[in-house]
Amino acid sequence: MRKLLVLALVGLVAQLIDGSLGMAYGLTSSTLLLVAGVAPAAASASVHLAEIGTTLAAGVAHWRFGNVDWRVVTRIALPGAVGAFVGATVLSSISTESAAPWMAGILFTLGAYLLIRFARPLRTDRVGGRLRGRFLGPLGLVAGFVDATGGGGWGPVATPALLVSGRMEPRKVIGSVDTSEFVVAGAASIGFLIGLGSEGFLLPTVAALLIGGLIAAPLAAWLVRIVPAQLLGAAVGGVIVLTNARTLMRSAQLDGPARPALYALLAAGWLAALVLAVRALRRTRRARAEAAEAATVAPANAAGVPAEASDTASVGEVPADLASTGTSAPH
Repeated sequence: MRKLLVLALVGLVAQLIDGSLGMAYGLTSSTLLLVAGVAPAAASASVHLAEIGTTLAAGVAHWRFGNVDWRVVTRIALPGAVGAFVGATVLSSISTESAAPWMAGILFTLGAYLLIRFARPLRTDRVGGRLRGRFLGPLGLVAGFVDATGGGGWGPVATPALLVSGRMEPRKVIGSVDTSEFVVAGAASIGFLIGLGSEGFLLPTVAALLIGGLIAAPLAAWLVRIVPAQLLGAAVGGVIVLTNARTLMRSAQLDGPARPALYALLAAGWLAALVLAVRALRRTRRARAEAAEAATVAPANAAGVPAEASDTASVGEVPADLASTGTSAPH
């Protein structure tokens, strides 16, 4: 019972992160399951089976709030399903000893990518135009394959690529990626079912992850307004890097003083990424404040009214004697 409660907490935290960033449910859950000693294929299979429920709930919520571009969903979900099915089949055929460093390497790389990505602001100033199928198809195929073989990766691969393209609003990027993940998770689960059989799914683990994720789904909307996504992404990336570095160093039989030195180097990189994320967040907020101030002053200047007069008028009504004479100061 204690282990199931811990797994439910893992699912809750993972869904809170995913709902705020549009990514990292699979990364967080798979990483913590590997640390708990679950076999790589069983961890990925269980996470994807739980994701069928969590992504369905997230997709319905995004659809109700108008955050879904169905054209993008259809063009990225079907190739993603193919990639996820193939990736699940590949991972199912690899032994546990060989799969552990492979999966840890993928998770480590994606965690490092999160650190780098959220250490600088995303470009979202080129919204407009349409994303072509020749871009969405390969993106979905690669993201689906990485997602199944690494136990996560659909969001970290697809979401930043769509954001950087600048052709979609950030809320629609997150909504479309989360909604299409339902199809990808289903295809990966079918692949694991064929490759591992029903015994490959840890049903108590799936139930615990699913319960935690469903509880967290409505809370994620609140969390995204409280915790900046920039800081959350950098923090999660550091956790994923450090936890999977342990498996990689063990596989490489790295012992002695080299192991703590490498941990210290990774921790220093994590701290640097957090500092850069804070700076990027401050620059973004400063730029938004300046843009809002310019937008407030621009209408007054266009009408030929000095900025001081517009500020005075915004405080209260202009007295009748001033309105009639046009005087800018009281008699």
